[in-house]
Amino acid sequence: MSKKRRIVSVVVFAAILLVILTGIVLLGKPAPRPESLSETMRDAVLHESMKVSLFGLMDVNPGLISAFAVTGILTVFALICRIFVIPRFKEIPGKFQLVLETLVDLFRNLAKSNSPEKNRVLSAYVFTAGVYIFVGTMFELFGFQAVTTSGASISLPAPLADINGAIAMGCLSYLFILVGGIANNGWHGFLGTIKEFSLPLSMSFRLFGALLSGALVTELVYYTMALSFIVPVLVGVLFTLLHALIQAYVLTLLVSMFYGEVSEKKLQKPKRRKKKQIKEETTDNNTITPEVSK
Repeated sequence: MSKKRRIVSVVVFAAILLVILTGIVLLGKPAPRPESLSETMRDAVLHESMKVSLFGLMDVNPGLISAFAVTGILTVFALICRIFVIPRFKEIPGKFQLVLETLVDLFRNLAKSNSPEKNRVLSAYVFTAGVYIFVGTMFELFGFQAVTTSGASISLPAPLADINGAIAMGCLSYLFILVGGIANNGWHGFLGTIKEFSLPLSMSFRLFGALLSGALVTELVYYTMALSFIVPVLVGVLFTLLHALIQAYVLTLLVSMFYGEVSEKKLQKPKRRKKKQIKEETTDNNTITPEVSK
């Protein structure tokens, strides 16, 4: 790096730092909120008071609205790609085609490396689950608003930041592994999956804990620090992006590994011959040998 570029970098960094400090001095501490920190965190976990009306039929957690929204967005995007984009793919890929092919190859190689024989359905599932986790986690950064039944305005959270959504994803992944084990390996696959009875709980709470921690850390920054200017934005983006990438990779890796383990064909061990059978064969050989010598 040249001397001129170093000077420009230092000046830009100093300007950004000056803007942050100016915002801290002018804004001071964040404005008081109607809820305390403990109540905010409890609502983020349990959603007891912050309910949203689902078309006037029932009151549901805001995470369910987020799940419907993310599912709809991904479904429409997939239809548009399949109808208008994929038929126009070329031998020399463009930028968008290159991104799609790289993403598909990433999950396909993950499935092949952990399940060399039965991986077509596995690659499709891990691709869908990974994209859903990533997009669903990044969904909360857009700050889509919803009105609760009490009239308050809230920002829709990530679907998997709701314990119900995380449990649903963990149980669905476990059911997929179970069905794959039965279809590819019969009762051996069934027994191999059943013995891992704690797998859906571990996957569910890993997703829930990781995604919820980002929201709680952001709330702590808002409540307990005077750095309420720009800092929460940086913290929220970094935590959300890291959790989206890490959790998508971890869950797809676990599903691929367990699916490959339960769907792998077990080699049958050769049957051991009984002592009586071995003794009879030895006796027959001893009786045949003298006759041949005569």
